[in-house]
Amino acid sequence: MGRKYDALGVYLHIPFCVQKCKYCDFLSGAASGDAMSEYVSALSQEIMQKANQYRDAYEVCTIYFGGGTPSLLPAKDVNELLELLRQQFVIAKNAEITLEANPGTLNQDKLKMYLAAGINRLSIGMQSTFDDELRLLGRIHTYQEFLDQYKLAVKLGFSNINVDLMMGLPGQTLTRLEQSVNRLIDLEPKHISVYSLILEEGTAFAKLYQQSDLPQEEIERTMYDHTRQLLEQAGYIQYELSNYAKPGYESRHNSSYWIGIEYLGLGLGASSYMRQTRFKNTDDMKRYKKCPGEPSETEEITKRMQMEEFMFLGLRMSTGISYEHFHASFGISLNEVYQDVIEKHVSNGLLTICENEKGRRLKLTKKGMDVCNYVFADFIAENK
Repeated sequence: MGRKYDALGVYLHIPFCVQKCKYCDFLSGAASGDAMSEYVSALSQEIMQKANQYRDAYEVCTIYFGGGTPSLLPAKDVNELLELLRQQFVIAKNAEITLEANPGTLNQDKLKMYLAAGINRLSIGMQSTFDDELRLLGRIHTYQEFLDQYKLAVKLGFSNINVDLMMGLPGQTLTRLEQSVNRLIDLEPKHISVYSLILEEGTAFAKLYQQSDLPQEEIERTMYDHTRQLLEQAGYIQYELSNYAKPGYESRHNSSYWIGIEYLGLGLGASSYMRQTRFKNTDDMKRYKKCPGEPSETEEITKRMQMEEFMFLGLRMSTGISYEHFHASFGISLNEVYQDVIEKHVSNGLLTICENEKGRRLKLTKKGMDVCNYVFADFIAENK
């Protein structure tokens, strides 16, 4: 028999952008070629260090290049980082390897090199099909540029593409959002992510707008429900609160976060969850280059915290939470810990209990999805 490895997801943070989008609060910024080269060198050192710690126990099932704008990085660097991962870790034969891309930084040569390097999933940040909305967001591409690069990627052989769409923008109407959704449906990407705009503290948007400038809560809820209806009618399955996929094309990497698979974050500010411990790399670029992979924050995850995360992450998924899985994970029944809050939200129509041959599951209803944070907060409060 072959050796038994635990599953692991690997995230690589590429913190560079042409310019920072007005709504973005991710750890990112502009960079020169020298800065990117120095960063890749430090990231390579971290890969080797972490491999020495973990390679014997884990098989990497998913790899995700996030940012920032990973497609701003020279394609040869992406290839070299993947080659180093293959040398240092056990990589599953069917590993999902995703790269986030901005349409304004893609071209034919890059896309060909990504395919040759083994990238088998692209996540393209379209955000809107209207150029005035793209300018509002501070995006560097036009809708036509997105179309050109999307169609080129499909032509070259990318069969698994996610496209990001944003809703709840200042001045956005339901009609305009519907047009963007329908245009996207016509392109038939295998996966679509739909995110609501959030005014994050410290961003350009937070300085330009107030919450009152965004669509009212009831209008945004209508936008969410209408988007879900359009996508489901087009054959997409809502498998998570913000994510839709054609059957079999759910994001395996992102799903691993929601179902509790361990993950290793590499790069500036990247977070990891390994062996009941959460740790985070420094946000300071100079310090990271000097000591790549040295955690700046470490937190032991208690059993109580694990149960909380099991609940509010698992309930994000349309499949919900397995009563049997909870008991197997924590040695205590779900009802012993959460019976009161479950009964409360089943009675108010926000949660439902389903039973079939696979066992008993707890799920959000569609009404519950609309007010999910209210439900999640109760599970955390119940466990204090």
